[in-house]
Amino acid sequence: MNLEAKITSKGQITVPLKVRKDLGLKAGDKITFDKNSDDEIVLRPARKGSPFAKYRGIGNPGIDSGIEAIDKHVREMRGFDPDDSSIG
Repeated sequence: MNLEAKITSKGQITVPLKVRKDLGLKAGDKITFDKNSDDEIVLRPARKGSPFAKYRGIGNPGIDSGIEAIDKHVREMRGFDPDDSSIG
């Protein structure tokens, strides 16, 4: 891909549509400029947090997160009283 962008007098550029689509960028997103070992500048989307955070917990509907909640759920499935503290 060989695309060009013009720098304005204020140092601003318009990121070409093809690049925005390829990087998944939308209005308001931030980008970073990194210099690699070959002295090339690499443009990357600035990501905060894990991209998988929105999926956290979807595999256990109705079960709270944490080992205690999972243990309680398994005991209930096996017919044990979840509030019985004598079961180890």
